Amino acid sequence: MAVQANGGDGPLSGVRVVELAGIGPGPFAAMLLGDLGADVVRIDRPGGPGLGVDPAYDLTNRNKRSVLVDLKGDGGPGVVLDLVERADILIEGYRPGVAERLGVGPDACLARNPKLVYGRMTGWGQDGPLAARAGHDIAYLAITGTLGMIGPDPDGPPTVPANLVGDYAGGSLYLVIGVLAALQHARAGGAGQVVDAAIVDGAAHLATMIHGMLAAGGWQDRRGVNLLDGGCPFYGTYETSDGQYMAVGSLEQQFYDEFTRLLGIEDIAPARKDLGRWDDLRTAVAERFRERTREEWTAVFEGTDACVAPVLSLREAPAHPHLAARATFVEHGGLTQPAPAPRFSATPGTVRTGPALPGADTDAVARDWAVPSLNRHEDPQESQG
Repeated sequence: MAVQANGGDGPLSGVRVVELAGIGPGPFAAMLLGDLGADVVRIDRPGGPGLGVDPAYDLTNRNKRSVLVDLKGDGGPGVVLDLVERADILIEGYRPGVAERLGVGPDACLARNPKLVYGRMTGWGQDGPLAARAGHDIAYLAITGTLGMIGPDPDGPPTVPANLVGDYAGGSLYLVIGVLAALQHARAGGAGQVVDAAIVDGAAHLATMIHGMLAAGGWQDRRGVNLLDGGCPFYGTYETSDGQYMAVGSLEQQFYDEFTRLLGIEDIAPARKDLGRWDDLRTAVAERFRERTREEWTAVFEGTDACVAPVLSLREAPAHPHLAARATFVEHGGLTQPAPAPRFSATPGTVRTGPALPGADTDAVARDWAVPSLNRHEDPQESQG
């Protein structure tokens, strides 16, 4: 009963997750599990990891509770193992070998809880020549070929896609898929296991379709010259007269025909598959878009199947009529944020709590998880002197 009260009513209600605090893809993965109803307890350490973001605004720590444990202090690893004994999933994002040195590696945790799913989130993976090296999203994308194919100009630099493609798509989402698959295996009568989620693996896997097109001769191994990388004039972005942008994705013939008609260039537009005239088409499209504002072009394409949309900023997006109607963004505790996704008809996920503040939930977790060692553990703030 306590688990459901502190988790949510989502499809993962009743699932208990221990998260060893880190930055980036690990916290996002744990947030996603929390959004889906799991009871997530984040083990924060004194001083904590982070990129200088005020914990009160770190939305990736929503739908969680936090306790402070000094893993390098006396009794710290034992407290974590007490929590692990009652958990279904553990998530950590240390370099290979660090969790083992701290006394909370897979062997120690699975010895306490043989059904545990131990999720490991790294950039390079648990083995290989680069496993022990530091790194960030951009480097992981770079060696997989994923970064090299993103960008509009074959002679220019690749475009950096924030940290969305590596950290969160190639990392967090693959970790969540992995731990949930392993949890299903354990609950079906199998043993617990370790899930090695490496961003290099996930980022490479995301490009599976592109590799197929490359093998078939339908994709050139250079950026800015292909159908989906900005090389195609009817799949890209165009500046408007007010310095804003419109996004065009009219790939299929019927959408292309409607696009050129509404843009007013149907009489001069070449055939969609006339690659030799793509430069001419791009020039015509660009010149036409520069004649009106983003708002005016949005009105032109509104309600059509031309597959054209305005390029909105992060602050503009929540007010878009479609996103507002679907409540794609929600407000909680004064913070506008993306709502949990995907959606479930019977067990919807919700934003239940704001970002967990380090150590704020120690008493409640000790009670709900029946882990008295949390309260007996020496205050890690005091142990730092």
